[in-house]
Amino acid sequence: MLVKIIQPEIIELIEKRDFATLKEVVADWQPVEIADLIVDLPTVQDQIILLRLLPQATSAAVFEYLALDIQKSLLKSLGNQDVATILNGMSPDDRTALLEELPAKMTKLALSLLSTEERQVAVSLLGYPEHSVGRLMTPEFIATTPSWTVQQVLDFVRENGKDSETLNVLYVVDEKGRLIDDIRIREFLVAPLNHLVRDLMDDSFVHLLVDDDREKALGVFKKYDRTVLPVTDNGGILIGIVTVDDMLDVAEKEATEDIQKIGAVESLDEPYSTIPLLSMIKKRAGWLSILFIGEMFTASAMGFFEHQINKAVVLALFVPLIISSGGNSGSQASTLVIRALSLGEIKLKDWFFVVRREFSSGLILGCILATLGFLRILIWQSISNIYGDHWLLVAVTVGFSLIGVVMWGTLMGAVLPLILRRLGFDPATSSAPFVATLVDVTGLIIYFTVAILVMRGTLL
Repeated sequence: MLVKIIQPEIIELIEKRDFATLKEVVADWQPVEIADLIVDLPTVQDQIILLRLLPQATSAAVFEYLALDIQKSLLKSLGNQDVATILNGMSPDDRTALLEELPAKMTKLALSLLSTEERQVAVSLLGYPEHSVGRLMTPEFIATTPSWTVQQVLDFVRENGKDSETLNVLYVVDEKGRLIDDIRIREFLVAPLNHLVRDLMDDSFVHLLVDDDREKALGVFKKYDRTVLPVTDNGGILIGIVTVDDMLDVAEKEATEDIQKIGAVESLDEPYSTIPLLSMIKKRAGWLSILFIGEMFTASAMGFFEHQINKAVVLALFVPLIISSGGNSGSQASTLVIRALSLGEIKLKDWFFVVRREFSSGLILGCILATLGFLRILIWQSISNIYGDHWLLVAVTVGFSLIGVVMWGTLMGAVLPLILRRLGFDPATSSAPFVATLVDVTGLIIYFTVAILVMRGTLL
């Protein structure tokens, strides 16, 4: 609320060019509060003015809190000196996240503006696979050796701690730089100053490999309830750390991608409010076309049973009811299984458990819908005699069809994500619309097959 209340005052100070007062007003603000204010300023020029008034360290911290689209806009408008100041002051992991989203020309220019030391760090991090832990880590951490005393460690922290991403955990390495333990800073604060680091070690630690996928890293953070984890290469050499704030960004991004894929949309890569219209259409058109082609098979299935429909037109009345029930049940199962896979609640080896559970669920849900369908036909028939003399056969056909279609839809929705994961694809690709379209065709086949069996010798 502070930013909203004071924004008119800030804009007035900018218009009056009263920069001394403006600088004094924001001097005690947190970087995240200043970032919120910058977002609300009406023009890019106003945003640049405020950013330039900040101390170098503060401007870099504020820049890290800004959304990617605003960061890009500011980089295009700022002078090279300002860009260099901000990029050199940013933490390596946040800078890497920005650089990997910039066009190639902007990335090349940004790298050229970095100091030699920072450029080496940036190029090193960008050299790791796109979705790996290496892109998220920062090389700014505190490491010690088993032979140091607690006093030496604390003195080292006082001297070098300001350059570390976090001081919550210190790392113990051997003479070759291999990680051999991690120790919380509080252990050093309460230990006797003459104790050695090895006296505090328990030889138990959790770490990530630099090539690990981000989703795997997210699972490790959650499992061990950590705020920071060390990153090693394949030889065990400690090369960086990853902090929980980066994992929160990963969690948000992964959840967004999964939700978009479940809705049969390719990952947008940009915020909905800023992505160009044509780009969004491209993301949506592919899946929509595939689903449309899939629905053509539904029309073909209807044509195949045209003879039965002509003899018992009443069957056509319940086609939307049947296929939508199967699609809905399949979408439910697909969503539940995709999310369970994402959270690590189930593994591929649990496929039989999933099939068994969804078979039971589909049977019970099918019976519930069958009962409702039967009662619907019974009530309408008693009121208007709309279904004729063979209404009971129609009700039985609809009831058994619903049981079969819902069971089939539930099984398909549950199994398809597992199959995709087994083949190495993202389970979220088995979107709810895709499952619904797939079940529509098979639902029609089940419905008319049941109708032929039940109504043979009467309506058919």
